[in-house]
Amino acid sequence: QVQLVESGGGVVQAGDSLRLSCAASGRTSSNYATGWFRQAPGKEREFVATISWAGARTYYADSVKGRFIISRDTAKNTLSLQMNSLKPEDTGVYYCVAGRAATMRSEDEWTYWGQGTQVTVSS
Repeated sequence: QVQLVESGGGVVQAGDSLRLSCAASGRTSSNYATGWFRQAPGKEREFVATISWAGARTYYADSVKGRFIISRDTAKNTLSLQMNSLKPEDTGVYYCVAGRAATMRSEDEWTYWGQGTQVTVSS
């Protein structure tokens, strides 16, 4: 089992930056890929970004590419998402995930989920 706890959400204005963090505990010795999904009000959960266990490979949704940066510190068992140039459409609950492979895009493929942190971007 892996437990994931997100932090860093908040209310910001369009164009601002925000950094999300995720702390992992439990079976963190396993080589899990990690990443972020988000869910906007009234919409389905969607892929945002993922990173391989060693951090060598990263993947981004087209909607955030060039604005968001995912990173991880395996020694500290932490995952981060630096979000720049935020837009109102980035509003939603952001979830930290852990699973088998960073190439997975469907939420059903990810084994472990955090409780989520709210990000609200006002125009």
